[in-house]
Amino acid sequence: MNIPFLGHRHSKTGEAVLPADPEGVADLLSECELLRSQARAVGVRLDDTPASLEALDQVLPRWRDDEEILPWLGNDAGFYLGTVIVRTVPGAVWDIRPGGPVVRLPSGREFDVVDSGHEWAASGVPELSQLYAEVAEA
Repeated sequence: MNIPFLGHRHSKTGEAVLPADPEGVADLLSECELLRSQARAVGVRLDDTPASLEALDQVLPRWRDDEEILPWLGNDAGFYLGTVIVRTVPGAVWDIRPGGPVVRLPSGREFDVVDSGHEWAASGVPELSQLYAEVAEA
């Protein structure tokens, strides 16, 4: 994912450095308009909580037959999963990398939520709520 206005700043060790406004980045990544509209259409409210991940896991995946929407929905699912993690797991933060955003946990472990979102959108496995539980325990 290349978001030009976020820049490609790196520390002396080569690690990506978050832009000066990490809350702005978090807000941008939390938009997930396509996922939110798909959820809203079936009566699921995405309120950035773990319970909303469980509700998403129960949605009938009509998007799997649409090759055009699937990659976009996978991105949104990953961004939404990351949003829930960053907002509910103390110390979890977004880390913008040249290959795309990841969530960095206080332990230093990094979690590629976008890859996980694509897997969920394509097959439903692993479930978003299961991924959240795994990360929240770390």
